[in-house]
Amino acid sequence: MDDEMGDFIVDEEEIDVNGQVVKRKKVKRKPLRQAAGVSSSALQEAHDIFGDVDELLALRKQELERDAINSGELRGNRLEDEFEPFILAEKYMTPKDEQIKETDIPERIQLSEELTGHPIDGDANSEEESVPFIAMYRKESCLSLVKDNDANEQANEEETRKMKWHKLLWAVQTLDRKWLLLQKRKVALQIYYERRYDDEKRRIDDVTRQALNRQLYHSIIDALKEAKSEKEVEDVDAKFNLHFPPGEVEEVGQFKRPKRKSLYSICHKAGLWEVANQFGRSAEQLGQHLTLTRIPEAGELDSGKDSPEDVAANFTCAMFETSQDVLRGARHMAAVEIGCEPIVKKHIRGIFMDKAVVSTKPTPEGSSVIDTYHQLSGVEWLQEKPLSKFGDAQWLLIQKAEEEKLLKVTITLPEDAKKALMSEARENYLSDCVSKSAQLWDEQRKMILDDAFLNFLLPAMEKEARSLLTAKAKCFLSMEYGKQFWDKVSVAPWKKKDADKKDADIDLDDESELRVMACCWGPGKPATTFVMLDSSGELVDVLYAGSISLRSQGVAEQQRKRNDQQRVLKFMTDHSPHVVCVGASNLNCRQLKDDIYEVIFKMVEDHPRDVNPQMENFSIVYGDESVPRLYENSRISSDQLPAQSAIVKRAVALGRYLQNPLAMVATLCGPGKEILSWKLHPLEQFLTPDEKYEVVEQVMVDATNQIGFDVNLAASHEWHFSTLQFVAGLGPRKASALQKELVREGSIFSRKELVKPLGRKVFMNASGFLRVRRSGAAAASAQIIDLLEDTRIHPESYALAKNLAKDVCAADGLEANEMDDDEQEMAIEHVREKQDQLDRLDIDEYSRSIGDDKRETLLDIKLELKCGFKDRRTPYAEPSPDEEFWLLSGETEDNISDGRIVQVTVRHIQDNRIICTFDSGLKAIVMGDNYSDDGFDLESLQLHEGDVLTGKIKNVNKNRFIVYLTCKQSEMSRWPFSRSNHDPYYRAQKVVLTQDDKARKQKEAKKHFKPRMIVHPHFQNLTAEEAMQFLGDKEPGEKVIRPSSRGPSFLTLTLKIFDGVFAHKEITESGKDHKDITSLLRLGKTLTIGDETFEDLDEVIDRYVDPLVGHLKSMLSYRKFRKGLKGEVDDMLRAEKSENPMRIVYCFGISHEHPGTFILSYIRSTNPHHEYVGLYPKGFRFRKKDFDSIDRLVSYFQKHIDKPPPDAGPSMRNVAAMVPMKNSA
Repeated sequence: MDDEMGDFIVDEEEIDVNGQVVKRKKVKRKPLRQAAGVSSSALQEAHDIFGDVDELLALRKQELERDAINSGELRGNRLEDEFEPFILAEKYMTPKDEQIKETDIPERIQLSEELTGHPIDGDANSEEESVPFIAMYRKESCLSLVKDNDANEQANEEETRKMKWHKLLWAVQTLDRKWLLLQKRKVALQIYYERRYDDEKRRIDDVTRQALNRQLYHSIIDALKEAKSEKEVEDVDAKFNLHFPPGEVEEVGQFKRPKRKSLYSICHKAGLWEVANQFGRSAEQLGQHLTLTRIPEAGELDSGKDSPEDVAANFTCAMFETSQDVLRGARHMAAVEIGCEPIVKKHIRGIFMDKAVVSTKPTPEGSSVIDTYHQLSGVEWLQEKPLSKFGDAQWLLIQKAEEEKLLKVTITLPEDAKKALMSEARENYLSDCVSKSAQLWDEQRKMILDDAFLNFLLPAMEKEARSLLTAKAKCFLSMEYGKQFWDKVSVAPWKKKDADKKDADIDLDDESELRVMACCWGPGKPATTFVMLDSSGELVDVLYAGSISLRSQGVAEQQRKRNDQQRVLKFMTDHSPHVVCVGASNLNCRQLKDDIYEVIFKMVEDHPRDVNPQMENFSIVYGDESVPRLYENSRISSDQLPAQSAIVKRAVALGRYLQNPLAMVATLCGPGKEILSWKLHPLEQFLTPDEKYEVVEQVMVDATNQIGFDVNLAASHEWHFSTLQFVAGLGPRKASALQKELVREGSIFSRKELVKPLGRKVFMNASGFLRVRRSGAAAASAQIIDLLEDTRIHPESYALAKNLAKDVCAADGLEANEMDDDEQEMAIEHVREKQDQLDRLDIDEYSRSIGDDKRETLLDIKLELKCGFKDRRTPYAEPSPDEEFWLLSGETEDNISDGRIVQVTVRHIQDNRIICTFDSGLKAIVMGDNYSDDGFDLESLQLHEGDVLTGKIKNVNKNRFIVYLTCKQSEMSRWPFSRSNHDPYYRAQKVVLTQDDKARKQKEAKKHFKPRMIVHPHFQNLTAEEAMQFLGDKEPGEKVIRPSSRGPSFLTLTLKIFDGVFAHKEITESGKDHKDITSLLRLGKTLTIGDETFEDLDEVIDRYVDPLVGHLKSMLSYRKFRKGLKGEVDDMLRAEKSENPMRIVYCFGISHEHPGTFILSYIRSTNPHHEYVGLYPKGFRFRKKDFDSIDRLVSYFQKHIDKPPPDAGPSMRNVAAMVPMKNSA
């Protein structure tokens, strides 16, 4: 068997152009000095077992370098030869990453300069200063950009100084990057234009054409130099490509491809440009006259006595047989030239963007979908809204609705503005002469202008207006998203409330003092979990207490509850937390909070001596589980908390967010960028991940540098390193290198120790934001740390700070002349202890006295000498009752608000009221008086427990978590719900169906499914046949979600597996009111595929479809995959076996009978054998085992080929049941 298996894998053979097998020379391999390099699969296994593999990569790199030196080779094996590129990129170990680490320029500036190139002029040093460094230490040079204009804030700037997101500075940096990219493009275009013009000059012999081209070229170059925006550069480029089209010159040795010629090019080659020149003013002259940059000259439009037809008769040819054909072609050329003229376009653009208006109206589909509750209800009937009035993200909704054919959108100039524009153009383009010939030429000119404006300029301006509106809306949305994110990360850690200040020792002024117990509710599997975190956020202990919230009165259940209460009591007594944070995931957490209070009361009553004094003012707070749930499912959580269960990871993140919100959020900003899944704004789906992360990065950089980074704390507690990448001058690459250096050192005692690992320029940017203090391992050291090392004072200003302290001491009567360093240190300690002396210091007067114009810097020094790195974050505030209601109920104001029509499930029917619940568990009550206009009679009431009831919200009692409903028809039809923020340009109109619309509705009625009211990029109202036809010409892996023929509680995912092979997967919807047609046609609140549950279609795509498609494509691109039917594949294998009789040949193929299944076919001796491979989101299933890659599956198959399959000879019916996709309509 060993011999038979020795050559199991069939080598791929190279085929030359004649179809012959190429014989390859055998490469002489040197004997390996050690085991081969680490494979990607081995690396994955190492990650699964040991967690983070950074150290493994680093050690392997060192081994390779050492081997190269020992073997005397000039170039040894490289790391990239042994590891997958994505692994090295994720760990920032590619050659490019190493270069960035070693270059002494701030990382983000390096990455920016890769795109923009180095600045052409200006001070190079200024380009190496990051935004937070400028905002903090170069305020005097940009005071208007970093300070608020509020007079009250300026008057009390010492007391009211808060953290600030420097939006203006970031905007300046963005504009600077755009400007540099624009200059780079202009330089590149100028070089290309010069080369292209020279080629054209050599190709053309006609002197007149050469003169015309020379004039055009110089005009274009001048316009390019004058262009100040991307649009203007595009206009110049369009003009150049019109007159010097690419591809005119054929390069020697190039294969000829058919060229698509425009009508303009055809007319030009026919010589009609000479006729076009006879029309009078050129497009450039028209633009100069429109913009008043050139005054018209007399006789400019003198066309002579010949009529247009007489002139055109001289240019007839085979393609343009008549004078009219010639004139039509010449007019087209003139119109196109006007439409491409930069000066004309700039003039028209200004008018269009100022006066154009937007109107919307619903399509027939939109009329049936958009109701008063719909997101588009406020924008479905906009009438002539000016472009300038779009200030928010409204346009993005309109644009999406237009793409989904729910709205018809028009952007036009009002008729009066259009007439004024055309009149102005005619005044500057037509002749003033009155002769018959002149009138004939003017008629031609009118047609040229109409063509240029109506077919070229105005449609182009409409397209630009759409782009402008999109850019403005995205800019607004980015700012709103950033504000929400800023509000989350600029919150200070929880601090103990000590109202009466009985004991100053227990006042927690320092976040490092905070010990947190975090609790996450569990349904049983997993159980409710408590974790204890020490003051550094490290996990100390875990407790599972699944019975603490039992409501049952049974004896056994009550005993289990008492046991869990005792265990929680001991847990809290042993660890003495300052605060308990309960994850507010659902309404059960209200009871859980009460249960914890009950434990505390028992502790105080039964064991008063065991109660730590710090627990006297004990608090239990609710925490939002959004970030913890992201952390729970992230890879970084497995690295930081290996072997811990998911609910423990979530609870740890919950507690850490209370201790250090910024660091916890930064943990999710690693290579996986899990933070982008944090839902912060209802419209954030309109931003791309890159656009969102750009805002996230800005906010994180500003917040991190204003809060500071504790170097020694992070060196002892790895999870605190998460914010290091956002320190000024650093980035993920330089931060990873510095992290290794700090961990190796253990502790540092001066910022100067960081000059060597960082480099001088990076140190200049970063040092003022790095806190060096007694924390972590440094807390146990006796080495002295300068007070200035734990302040925001930059090392470049240490001398200024010491002189200020010395002068304050001198003013207080202390001798301050010729102090040595120790005495200056004592002066700093003196002013910190006696802050009233600093308070009396007038910064303006002191700045004048020392003759230094650094008022802002001196003011910062004064504040830092009083308290280094004073926390400027917004104080933590416990959730308000309203916030608790939304957190615990899981509902939103869009779902639960007065006037909303909702569906609830009946739970109990009492004498005078009906008790119901929402899907979230929220309680709803319908009082007897509000049930029906006919009254409430229990005997005749045809309502049962479990029935779904439709009602209108009358009132929401958030304190009691109760929603009061009315089901009276008279009230249901009265005061219909409407959005309070209707657009002022909203003008509702009545929809009149055309004959085509009626015919379409009749056609839809014939379909065997009801069109669904679902808005999603991958959803379409199609039948199974239409879906397969839609996907027919698309790539394998493309998908569409459609209604199911089983009814409105089901959807079907149709996936293209291969050409002619489609798989259909059923999606079950739940959370609907089956008595309400609107609810039935909308998307269910939960979606189920097999055993997995999803919240929405985005999650279905992300967690189910995309992984499935990834594995599908990996199979289709696998080297052993063969196309064809089962019999055809068998024939291929037999042919391969006949050529290689000693080998076991195998391959994979598509199962056409059961889409979603692959067939593994192999021949050991003579007959083909077949086994089936299932396709799943997590990989492939073969012989009842799951594999995350094909290589692992093949490896398993090789080792176990002799063993019979678990179910030898399964029927095709059984095989179909084993795979996740099935063929159903």
